[in-house]
Amino acid sequence: MNTVQLIKKKREAEGLTEDEVNYLIKNYTKGKIPDYQFSAFLMAGYINGFTQKETDYLTNEMLFSGKVIDLSDVKGKKIDKHSTGGVGDKTSLVLAPIAAAAGINVPMISGRGLGHTGGTLDKLESIPGFRTDLSMRRFKSSLKKYNAAMIGQTKEIAPADKMIYALRDVTATVESIPLITASIMSKKLAEDADGFVFDIKTGSGAFMQKLSDSRKLAESLINTSKSFQTRAIGMITDMNQPLGKYIGNWLEVYESILFLQGEAADDLAEVTYNLSGAMIYLGGKAKSSNEGIEISRELIANGKAFNKFREIVKNQKGDLSFIDNPGKYPKSKFTEQVFAEKSGYLKSVNNYQIGMCSLELGAGRRTKEDKIDPKAGIIFHPKIGDRIKKGDLIAELFTDDGSSIGEVKKSLQSALKFSTKRVQKMKMIKQVIE
Repeated sequence: MNTVQLIKKKREAEGLTEDEVNYLIKNYTKGKIPDYQFSAFLMAGYINGFTQKETDYLTNEMLFSGKVIDLSDVKGKKIDKHSTGGVGDKTSLVLAPIAAAAGINVPMISGRGLGHTGGTLDKLESIPGFRTDLSMRRFKSSLKKYNAAMIGQTKEIAPADKMIYALRDVTATVESIPLITASIMSKKLAEDADGFVFDIKTGSGAFMQKLSDSRKLAESLINTSKSFQTRAIGMITDMNQPLGKYIGNWLEVYESILFLQGEAADDLAEVTYNLSGAMIYLGGKAKSSNEGIEISRELIANGKAFNKFREIVKNQKGDLSFIDNPGKYPKSKFTEQVFAEKSGYLKSVNNYQIGMCSLELGAGRRTKEDKIDPKAGIIFHPKIGDRIKKGDLIAELFTDDGSSIGEVKKSLQSALKFSTKRVQKMKMIKQVIE
């Protein structure tokens, strides 16, 4: 095949065959197609789009560029959840033990935070000693014994995706829904799961800020799952304000502990229970998602979900003393309170800005090489629709970098908009797609 002709074909908005897509990806990952040519192909596809069939071809070739985990000897359904990320999104830390306590196997392969969004791996590794680099043998044995294992992507899983994503990142082709779908699905399908629950965030703190774009991505993920004979449920959830109250790696682990012990913010509970309910339903332990939600609540109430979380932490070498006594965790050098400068109803939050404030305090990364401070972050108290008086506590800041506090306080204040009229509370679950 001729690479130039295939680039031209995509430039002219013509569909590519499976063999043509395979040729491009295979030869790019082998180094036979240079970056500048593959960049041209990506841009042509970004502008003209990819069909569902082309998305499936991309997914398949990226999936089989590396190892596919064989979990056939793990008894029972295997269900995972994927979130497109947001500010304060610690749902994975809570729903994995809930689903596992319900008898669902949860083979969760997660990522790290970059930019304003947090990463599940960074949150887990804020627990002293916690290991996310389990071998495949240990990964399988953990699933068999505890129904759950939470690890990072290995070099052997979808290596083509890692190469292509790095190129997309520097060629302004990240926001292509088919390319996002192929990237997500190539990694998820490598887990050998029986089903997926997709949490597609929408709003100011989400990757997809428009509801219409979030819907397109959810539908694309569902359709690709269907092409690979894998059941899936997609939920479009709100990310116009921090989820829960705690933002930052250890702070989000702490809020997860509170949740698992029966103390949860309403918005976090609504999203988490809907996701875990769908997982329990897909895993065959409930006749509907609603029944799965009731099972989830019961597993929190009777302490089984928290006990499962303790099992997961212990199995992955985390220090349980910090789970049982979170107050002993090291404290930040600097803490600062932020108070409301005016009265009114909280009308809107620039959630991206809140995420960046957390990053400036040390809780996030600008580049993949940056180190994070697990202690750093924000406790953000109000929710859209709340009545706030001047002088009310808005947020608490935690950092070891005192020089960042002044600018963060200004940025946080400017991220809030108030109204003299009553404001409606946000609906957390925007749409469910099955």
